[in-house]
Amino acid sequence: MSVHPSMHIIEDIQEVLISEEQIGSKVAELGAQISKEYEGKDLLLVCILKGALVFMSDLMRCISIPVSIDTMAVTSYGASTVSSGVVKIIKDLDVPIEGRHVLIVEDIVDTGLTLSYLVSTLKNRKPASVKVCTLLDKPDRRQASIVPDYNGFVIPDKFVVGYGLDYMEKYRNLPFVGVPKDYVWNEEH
Repeated sequence: MSVHPSMHIIEDIQEVLISEEQIGSKVAELGAQISKEYEGKDLLLVCILKGALVFMSDLMRCISIPVSIDTMAVTSYGASTVSSGVVKIIKDLDVPIEGRHVLIVEDIVDTGLTLSYLVSTLKNRKPASVKVCTLLDKPDRRQASIVPDYNGFVIPDKFVVGYGLDYMEKYRNLPFVGVPKDYVWNEEH
């Protein structure tokens, strides 16, 4: 059941980096891998809002073992397209994680600064394990030594939108990951 956005929003995209079909296939593959590796364990998926919401929704439906879910909201960008490196937790977990296997579900790992802070923070709460699953990885921009445990796609150093990723809170509803056209950055548009 795929509803496609209007032509106006699609016209704002310069290049589709990852198609809807490629995403669907990769998410199913990640779900199967996670199901196998966490079989018999108390798994908590932690969705990092808002960007990972779409990915998490699809991913958890591809996991065949019982899972619990929670959400966190953190920021290091503000309204900018470049990470500031200053991390702020806006919404913390609702459940304790001590003794549980925690899988952070992230939309994109860029500099790694936010994720490094998040992993460190959660490890201090004494979970059984903390791992990271990301849809997108931009290793060329990495400033913190963090490598996702589960990785959908490695992408070049381009700003991307779609499938949960936004620019100024827009484009999250695109069913693919794409690079916006230059005029999108121009506020007069």
